[in-house]
Amino acid sequence: MARQQAHPAKGGGERQTVTVWDPVVRLFHWGLVLAVATALATGFLAPENWLDVHLAAGAAVAALLVLRLVWGLAGPSHARFRAFAYRPGETLAYARSLVAGAAPHYRGHNPLGALMVFALLGLLAALVVSGLVDLGGVEKRGPLAAFTSFATGRSFGEIHEFLAFAALGLVALHLAGVAFSSRHEGINLPRAMVTGEKPARVPADRPRPAAARTVPALGLVAVFVAAGAGATAALAGLPGLGVPQEPLDAIYKRECGDCHIAFHPSLANAADWAAMMAGLDRHFGEDASLPPETVATLTAYLTTHAAEAVDTKAANWLRRRDAAEPLSITATPFWKRRHADIPDAVFGSRAVGARSACGACHRDAETGLFADAAIAVPDPSSQPKE
Repeated sequence: MARQQAHPAKGGGERQTVTVWDPVVRLFHWGLVLAVATALATGFLAPENWLDVHLAAGAAVAALLVLRLVWGLAGPSHARFRAFAYRPGETLAYARSLVAGAAPHYRGHNPLGALMVFALLGLLAALVVSGLVDLGGVEKRGPLAAFTSFATGRSFGEIHEFLAFAALGLVALHLAGVAFSSRHEGINLPRAMVTGEKPARVPADRPRPAAARTVPALGLVAVFVAAGAGATAALAGLPGLGVPQEPLDAIYKRECGDCHIAFHPSLANAADWAAMMAGLDRHFGEDASLPPETVATLTAYLTTHAAEAVDTKAANWLRRRDAAEPLSITATPFWKRRHADIPDAVFGSRAVGARSACGACHRDAETGLFADAAIAVPDPSSQPKE
């Protein structure tokens, strides 16, 4: 039941309030605000190498959803889902009365507020799931990396992006609803979610009395979160689907790495590698000829481990070549699009040196993975001058 408290009021007398939102609900609410704001900010505004912060925010959202699910079944009266699981007819009737200016007041969630709660919880759960599939298929990270193709991850990435825009819309609608309800009911609802209290004069929507089962509920949350974290760590340790595991061939690394970075074979199609190896005597304006047996060995290695045999993000996107320069990685539409915002000064700096120096910014370039979290673009202004 709601707990009543007497507080001194100005001019003497007492002002009665009731505690509606318990500490767990309030912790969940403000924790979710912080986690969702961080996830949206890093997803829409931050560069790719902020991915780990985005993932941490997503993990926090997932843990908070577990907390709310359990607390919605084992918390006190107003925290339980059954307290605000209104029938569609009740919600429609409340909306009509709101338009007519005769809507009743509720201590807990009113029917439209309850609808928003369930919509946000469902949407956030869908964002977590779609984000995990996107992460596994595209970035080849997380618990689903070993089971998710790039194509599947890419499709779920588009769903994830759509849901993120939907979340922005729901958040805006929620804020508008809170502002309207605060004015309509004469109560500062954000403050009520901080203190947990509402004026006792608000007519009580009397949910079935229920005492919180705090210890078993929080214990169950801890078990779920620990088990989820353990399973995630174990599955994340499996090799990603279609990700090359073996190191670069020693002969290839020696022969090609003497002049420039030994590009991972997955960064070009088999036909492109065959054409490149067949024209070493005119290799980008230079003579890079090798003994025939070495050419045969390297050609076999490169074509066997080319983009067609790999399912990483780089391998999939770099298959689309520029017709005018089919052998140049930096001429591909994907490379140009991904590097469009990087100033020429970065490529010309001592730390990078050339547009083709992938390893200067991608710490995992040699593996062919090119994960977003492994990007570290040098600041040319911090480099020593010649």
